[in-house]
Amino acid sequence: MKAINSSKAPGAIGPYSQAVDKDGFIFVSGQLPIDENTGEFAGEDIASQAKQSLENIKYILEEAGLEMKDISKTTILLKDLEDFVIVNKIYGEYFSVPYPARATYEVARLPKDALIEIEAIAKK
Repeated sequence: MKAINSSKAPGAIGPYSQAVDKDGFIFVSGQLPIDENTGEFAGEDIASQAKQSLENIKYILEEAGLEMKDISKTTILLKDLEDFVIVNKIYGEYFSVPYPARATYEVARLPKDALIEIEAIAKK
């Protein structure tokens, strides 16, 4: 197993890697909507945060030599499922047919009180 880390995405805030490569599968850890340049959330609204979480995934995949089209599965964690429509619209700007498989859950709380966290699995 090999760790993958991008300087464009926020560093891990615990004992885990941004992503790992295991036999050509890239497992991207849940990405909070933190802008690496500021160390802060990209914004207070779900649209800004969703976009930043996806951008962070994109940066990590680029470090592994992959693109968003190489993602086969995502999991989205939302603080409020009422934000699903907005997140779905932004998500659609990053993916095209065939879309990755996906699960979306509402959770009680996310690290740093984020509104969203997204994880992904891609394949080389």
